[in-house]
Amino acid sequence: MDVVLFLKAQLIGLSIAAPVGPIGLLCIQRTLDHGARIGFLSGLGAATADGVYGAIGAFGLAAVTRFFVTLAAPLALCGAAFLVWMGCRMLRTVPTSELASVPDIGGNWSAFASVFALTLTNPATIVSFIAVFATLGGDAATTTSAALVMVCGVLSGSALWWLVLALGVAGVRHRIGPRLRLAINRCSGLFLLGFAAWQLATVFR
Repeated sequence: MDVVLFLKAQLIGLSIAAPVGPIGLLCIQRTLDHGARIGFLSGLGAATADGVYGAIGAFGLAAVTRFFVTLAAPLALCGAAFLVWMGCRMLRTVPTSELASVPDIGGNWSAFASVFALTLTNPATIVSFIAVFATLGGDAATTTSAALVMVCGVLSGSALWWLVLALGVAGVRHRIGPRLRLAINRCSGLFLLGFAAWQLATVFR
């Protein structure tokens, strides 16, 4: 039973992480600029945030859920501001060679923490996890062990996606010239700015 529950939760984590959005583009761009390790650690930050929200859903922490929902607007504003900063940073980055030195992101911890914080600024994810976990069965998380299995499954599934993505992008990194990298940076920057505008619009709507 625990194995089946773990695999179902792992599939949930994988399916939540896989769609390419601002986090995915950020991890791809960081992998291109800094290598697979930084790209994976950035994705691991998102996976850890997914694990936090998964824990809230699995353990049924209603008070914590209400707390995050209450802070939805401030968190969304912080997330939008961070996306604007990252988007502008990408637009200004001009690679001069295939593996050009680019602005430092502050090391392994900074790569992890920045994406972790950015992912946490989307409290609506809590609702998604609660809804998805409800489909695993009415008594799926009535015990602590079941809830822990679900959280570990979500975390490992999400982390697995980011590992595959980072290794895949790193594998073609040496073949991408400065002109294409510049185009990727510009497109990624514009996308992040557009997503930030959309997030601000949802806050003030």
